[in-house]
Amino acid sequence: MTTAAPQVSIALIAMAGFASGAGMRIMDPLLPLIGQDFGVPTASVSILIAAFMITYGGGQIGTGPAGDRFGKLRVAAIALVLFGIFTIGAEFSGSLTQLALLRAAGGLVSGAVIPLLMAHIGDSVPYHERQAVLGQFLIGNVMSQMLASPISGVLGEYFGWRASFLVFGCFTAAIGLLLAAKLGSAMWRTAPQGARGSGFRLYAKMFRQPSVRLLMVAAFLDGALLFGGAFPFIAAFLIEDFHLSPGLAGLIVASFGLGAFIYTRIARGLVGRLGEKGLLLWGGMGLGAGLLLVAWAPNWQVIAASQIISGFLFYSFHGVLQARATEALPEARATAVSAFAMCLFAGQTTGALVFASIMATAGYRAAFALAGFAMFAVAIWCRLRMAIR
Repeated sequence: MTTAAPQVSIALIAMAGFASGAGMRIMDPLLPLIGQDFGVPTASVSILIAAFMITYGGGQIGTGPAGDRFGKLRVAAIALVLFGIFTIGAEFSGSLTQLALLRAAGGLVSGAVIPLLMAHIGDSVPYHERQAVLGQFLIGNVMSQMLASPISGVLGEYFGWRASFLVFGCFTAAIGLLLAAKLGSAMWRTAPQGARGSGFRLYAKMFRQPSVRLLMVAAFLDGALLFGGAFPFIAAFLIEDFHLSPGLAGLIVASFGLGAFIYTRIARGLVGRLGEKGLLLWGGMGLGAGLLLVAWAPNWQVIAASQIISGFLFYSFHGVLQARATEALPEARATAVSAFAMCLFAGQTTGALVFASIMATAGYRAAFALAGFAMFAVAIWCRLRMAIR
């Protein structure tokens, strides 16, 4: 454990995670409004999401080593301020191209925030307590998933889409400045923190470890089956197969965050009772069962209940992988967590493409069933192969 890590409250770190996550999700309800303003179809506006996600994922290759070299919280604070500035700048976009460029720049800097904050927790918290603290940190990310889109939608409806960028941009920049202020002199200290050297050398050192390679494969599968494969399509399934309104479908999907919040409150006890292998096995098996329940659901109420349970089980499973990522390369934790994020993003992108094709040919239920059975296999594989307690 790195004892020199600056001490910043977990509440502020969680708030920084909220700001980064919220800035990612504000686009969800604004696409039609932006399309109307610029006179283009809503489908064309989806380039804004792609521009953000491509730079968010691809930028990890540089932000991790930068955090290890110059200080994780320092780089995260600068990234938050820049993300806020780029988001505010989006308010003044005169064309869809300008807005896309600003979102791409925002994705590049926003991608530094959550991995570096997780790596800082790895520096500051002993491993036996780390999963519980990561659970507290995840509250910010979970709340951003639950609140950012509704707030953005209300702002867009009553004040126009540009107001949403202004409000969230100012909030994000303010959190970045507050984090910088809390760091005090450490923010401007010239001595770097953590590992020196080429980022590629650090990546090569990390991936020479078999346990790390297994962890990164697990992260890829996690992203492919859940982040990109099943979860993004549940709202569309509710709308098209059960004829729910977009608002009600969004509310049902948002209940996933309630289950995740419950997990953050009892994570410490779960780790002590089940151990990490138990959480991986039962969390993964439970997720598989939940996806099969969605695939065979007779009504939307069953899916609503499954979302709360799945939120709890997802963070039971995913939380173990995150905690292991903070220990993959202790002397360069930011690099390790960024590599984890890159694998997760690669899986998410792959899963979205594969499952979209499956749904187009075989339907939603077949795709959810496939993801469910695959999660059974992944959970068992993680339990047997990963070298954890």
